[in-house]
Amino acid sequence: MRHGGVLREVTLSLRASLLRRTLVAILFSISLGACRGEPPEPTPIPAAGTPLPVAAHPVAVTFMLWGDPAELRAYQTLVDTYAARFPGARVELTHIPSESDYRKRLAVDYAAGTPPDVVLLNYRRYGGFVARGLLEPLGPYLDQSQVISAADFYREALLPFYVGRELMCLPQNISSLAVYYNKELFDQAGLPDPDGTWDWDAFLAAAQTLTRDVDGDGRTDIYGLGVEPSLARVAPFIWQNQGQLVDNLFMPLRMEVDQLPALQAVQWFVDLQTKHHVVPDAEAEASEPSEARFMLGRLGMYLNSRRGVPTYREITGFDWDVAALPSNRGRRTNLLHSDAFCMSAAAPDKPAVWRFIEFANSPEGQTILAGSGRTVPSLRAVAESPAFLNPAVRPASNQVFLDAIHHVRPMPLQENWIDIEGITNDELEHAFYGQASVADAMRLAVIRTEEYFKYQRSN
Repeated sequence: MRHGGVLREVTLSLRASLLRRTLVAILFSISLGACRGEPPEPTPIPAAGTPLPVAAHPVAVTFMLWGDPAELRAYQTLVDTYAARFPGARVELTHIPSESDYRKRLAVDYAAGTPPDVVLLNYRRYGGFVARGLLEPLGPYLDQSQVISAADFYREALLPFYVGRELMCLPQNISSLAVYYNKELFDQAGLPDPDGTWDWDAFLAAAQTLTRDVDGDGRTDIYGLGVEPSLARVAPFIWQNQGQLVDNLFMPLRMEVDQLPALQAVQWFVDLQTKHHVVPDAEAEASEPSEARFMLGRLGMYLNSRRGVPTYREITGFDWDVAALPSNRGRRTNLLHSDAFCMSAAAPDKPAVWRFIEFANSPEGQTILAGSGRTVPSLRAVAESPAFLNPAVRPASNQVFLDAIHHVRPMPLQENWIDIEGITNDELEHAFYGQASVADAMRLAVIRTEEYFKYQRSN
């Protein structure tokens, strides 16, 4: 089945799942913290083709996001440009540095009935918001837009944000996992730049060559690779080994990470640290995180999505670029990373909120964010233009992200996936740092997540 068909089936299954839920408030509390109060009645949307009403007394649109300071600057530029384009329009930007703190803040604000008008949500994280009725569907607004249309976007970016036939949020990006690499360290080690043809063995060999004890004191000074031990990082390798994360992508009943193909991929991933020692161990990672090592020139390769680019562009000590993930026997499957602008159902001036979301996802708005390096634009016209592909601005090999679009797969779309993923991350980390065997860790991941699937089966 083509990945577009997979995405459509997943969204349809999510819709069916949500309709069956009678206790969605409980699941939302699990995912986001205890939320109280009933969701507001949805605001009627004018029929397609009619002008959107304008509030008599416009209020500031509130917009909350999380990310590094470099990411904040990109969105501040977006907000400032929007204010210049629409005199009198105001957007109040709230920045939360940590993703976990961001989720906690959202839980508190929604529980208090004072959520921001606009939030950025990853498709893996927005199911609980949908189940609770906290988001305003954006499909009717997009249908009326004279600026953008659904056909302008990569369908792989849009489909995860559909619940049935309703488009809930508008994706700003369509990223994937990539290998960021230090070109200077590659040159010093006599390694050619990765050209996209490498496989797992070549990738490991490069990491081993890059790992060095520079001063001869018996301790590693330069590591070949840095990677977060999480399901989002290991998932592409599981799929490349023909394993699965869950038993049924459309209606999952259990995790499948304890099955042989998945176990083999996880073992290969864990061995990078426990056996080959090309990745910092727990103590080394705690003393200096891998991302910091990469920025300081002490890490050969780092796995991340597109969101790190604004920060990495601050590097002045060496040149760097991106490469595709290594393949396994020709399979190049990757994980879809996509964040979207979502409108809170409680927003008091929805036409004003839409106007900002529409601008942010217009060619002008997406060009601003693309120029910052933050996003792989979800608009085809921007992604395939010099605004994104400009080789004079790092990374030079931006085409890597566009080539990956045809190979991306989503994680399951369900309201409590954040909990399932978090539990699996905990067990994977134990294995990655040698505190448990891969088999035991993945078995515990299956056992500990079973209750979430049981709840879904019973509803």
